Amino acid sequence: MTTVWRRAVFPVLACAGALALQSAVAQANCDWYVKTSLTQQQRNMKKKCGFTGSEWLTDKATHQNFCANVGLDASRKTAQKREKALKGCGG
Repeated sequence: MTTVWRRAVFPVLACAGALALQSAVAQANCDWYVKTSLTQQQRNMKKKCGFTGSEWLTDKATHQNFCANVGLDASRKTAQKREKALKGCGG
């Protein structure tokens, strides 16, 4: 393998690796987000808090779609917002 060829291929491989890692992180975040969302909705129902809206559904696909279309910060902030609401519910 020539040095010129190596210099041309390395950035491409590095970029591909970075994209794969980013995708894995995003998937792990969405897996966490969906699980957290469903657990929080179960607590909402159990405590009879009465929270409603798209953030308070038991539909896994809705939460997955939301997470896939927003950044890491937005999904975490949404989960934190629900958690705060649940802590304020005496149920």
